[in-house]
Amino acid sequence: MVGIAVAIAAQITARMRGVTLDATEAAGLCLAASTFFGLAHTFRRGAHVRISLIVDRFPARFRHGVEIFNCLLGAVVVSYLAWHVGGLALQSYEFNDISPGLLAMPFWIPQTGVAIGVAAFAIALIDELVWLLSGGRPRYEAPDEVGLDRPVA
Repeated sequence: MVGIAVAIAAQITARMRGVTLDATEAAGLCLAASTFFGLAHTFRRGAHVRISLIVDRFPARFRHGVEIFNCLLGAVVVSYLAWHVGGLALQSYEFNDISPGLLAMPFWIPQTGVAIGVAAFAIALIDELVWLLSGGRPRYEAPDEVGLDRPVA
C-alpha cells in the first residue's frame, strides 16, 4: 500500500512540475503484491468467501471430512502456485527483467511481494489443515476476536 501511495504521489508531484512520469504500472504491480499479502490474514479471520452453502447441506458427520478435503486441495494448489511465483520472481531477478513502461521498474520487486503473500497463504492453509486433522473445528466458525458478536451492555 505504501508503494502505491509513493508511486501516485510521485506522479502527481511530477505532473505539477510539468514532468511526465507514468507511475500507473508501478502502482498496479504494488497493488498485486498488497492483494496477495492480505490473503493469509483474511483466511485466518474467516473473511474469505467460503463454500459453506454447499458444505452446510452435507450431514454433520461428513462436514468435517469435506472441510479437510477443501483445505488439502487448497493447500496443494496454493503451495504449487507459491513455488512457481517464487521461481518467477527469482528468474526475473536473475535476468534483470524490467517493466516496459515509462517507469522502468525491476519486475522482481513486486513479484517478491506476491510470492511472499502466496507463501504465507499456503502456510495458513497447511496450518488449518493440521488443525482440522487434529480434530479441531474450522476456525472460520470461531466468534470474532474483537467481540462484535457479543451484545453491548
